[in-house]
Amino acid sequence: MSEGRRREVLIFAVLTVAVCSYSLMQSLVVPVLSRIQGEMHTDQSTVTWVLTSYLLAASIATPILGRLGDAIGKRKVLVASLLLLCLGSVVAALAPSIQWLIAARVIQGLGGGVVPLAFGIVRDRFGDRTTGALSVLSSLTAVGFATGMVIAGPIVDGLGYSWLFWLPAIITLIAALAAAVLVPESTVRMPGGLPILPGLFLTGCLVALLLAVSQGNAWGWMTGRVIGLFVAAAVFGVAWVRSELVVSTPMVDMRMMAQRGVWTTNVAAAFVGFGLYASMGFMPQFLQTPESAGYGFGATITESGQMLVPTALATFAMGFTTSFWIRRVGARATVAGGTLVSATSFAFIALFHDEVWQVVLAMAVQGLGTGLVFAALAGIVLACVPANQAGVASGMNANIRTIGGSIGAAVMGGVVTAHLATDGLPYEHGYEVAFWLLAASMLAAAIVAWWMPDIRRQPTESRLTDADNAELGLIAAAPAQGR
Repeated sequence: MSEGRRREVLIFAVLTVAVCSYSLMQSLVVPVLSRIQGEMHTDQSTVTWVLTSYLLAASIATPILGRLGDAIGKRKVLVASLLLLCLGSVVAALAPSIQWLIAARVIQGLGGGVVPLAFGIVRDRFGDRTTGALSVLSSLTAVGFATGMVIAGPIVDGLGYSWLFWLPAIITLIAALAAAVLVPESTVRMPGGLPILPGLFLTGCLVALLLAVSQGNAWGWMTGRVIGLFVAAAVFGVAWVRSELVVSTPMVDMRMMAQRGVWTTNVAAAFVGFGLYASMGFMPQFLQTPESAGYGFGATITESGQMLVPTALATFAMGFTTSFWIRRVGARATVAGGTLVSATSFAFIALFHDEVWQVVLAMAVQGLGTGLVFAALAGIVLACVPANQAGVASGMNANIRTIGGSIGAAVMGGVVTAHLATDGLPYEHGYEVAFWLLAASMLAAAIVAWWMPDIRRQPTESRLTDADNAELGLIAAAPAQGR
């Protein structure tokens, strides 16, 4: 193995650890919120802020850190993001109260630039191997999320819930040190500072939107607080777009966001996030429902996590094949096919969920579809933007996926708990409707996929496909035809 190739392997290993640790933090607490509620002597509405605060902070920090990495260097900001994740994890592990834990989760969320920065470094360093590397890293974001659901139970049962934070703290510290030593600084830069005003408007928009979505069930969707927050989100959103169009150095280039390959990928990411994160968020609740309710399996935290192992394995395995499928059938068909596979799996669960094997099989199939889609979306958005905008473009894509997931979780929570039995458990029909909604979200993503540029690395038999590829610089433009 050449020295250059050996250096790439080391860089990729560091980025893999960084992405996995960030993804784990998104989901480790989901199956054990009830345990944290008991440990911290708090109520259910308060303990949900352990999730909400993280999503709010990550949604704000991700595009800002992506743009900052493009401006001053991706390695510097990646190391800083990993150190924030480490600091937040240490504070959370030592938290003496729920308020302290919520504040710690905010610090963790501020490290949300890890994923777009890792993608940008791959784009800058890996050349022809970029597509394959991005496929694996993108799959790891989904694998890390699913793995967090799987290992949370054993960690809490064996070590206590504080180790849900000590382990990520150790991993992210190692990743930060390794990144500082082994990852070279990127020479691809976008000149200019970080625009303050657009950043403030974007922060206001995301805070208002996610606060309204996450608290809608608790406060009431038609209350003045929730409606006011939605109005505020719209006002801040318009102000953000207008400010980005007039500042000399925008944080997010709106003209870039309007490109076909970017906006279609972002819309698809929102629907995919809605389906994936919402399903993984309430699947443990479904599996842990007592059999006396007429539909659950009475699984423990650990058992429900074990049932999701095939999902994580399938997602990871498919990440290695995405670049092959993009070369063979194009990005458009790859994304559409993956989302249709996931839609089919959710529809299957809606109809058949009486046996454990039915749920496990369906979730494994869903993992196959998710593995294809996550990897392909990252490659498409990076292929459509200049290298000096890779960080902010991939950051916004990851951010939109997170927002879609938080909206999906809130909607699913409202649907599932709309009608409760006398024992306080949701009716089976609520879950069935929820699974059908998840299938619909994936079907919507498949429809959007057909507007994407059909990215490939070699000429095809389709003039439209080759026009897309030539426009993106992936193949040479065809010579003009004479009359």
